Amino acid sequence: MAKSKFRPLHDRVVVRRVESEEKTKGGIIIPDTAKEKPQEGEIIAVGSGARDESGKLVPLDVKAGDRVLFGKWSGTEVKLNGEDLLIMKESDIMGIIG
Repeated sequence: MAKSKFRPLHDRVVVRRVESEEKTKGGIIIPDTAKEKPQEGEIIAVGSGARDESGKLVPLDVKAGDRVLFGKWSGTEVKLNGEDLLIMKESDIMGIIG
């Protein structure tokens, strides 16, 4: 993806869903309407961080390029530069893969 002109604010991140294998063991192709959306993605952009009670900026634990797991209903779906992406808070991310 070309560098986006969109920059999330504070503790928000932009995530691109990572598609999993589309076939069953028997080689049957599963139609899009029957598939669950994956809960795995790649961080595309991160905000500058949140502020603690004293006003100090606390940077995020994730960075662009990280593969992450997130909750099934996490984030807000948006279309940026023709690509379907998610914007979510860092707290919606369960962990970094790898």
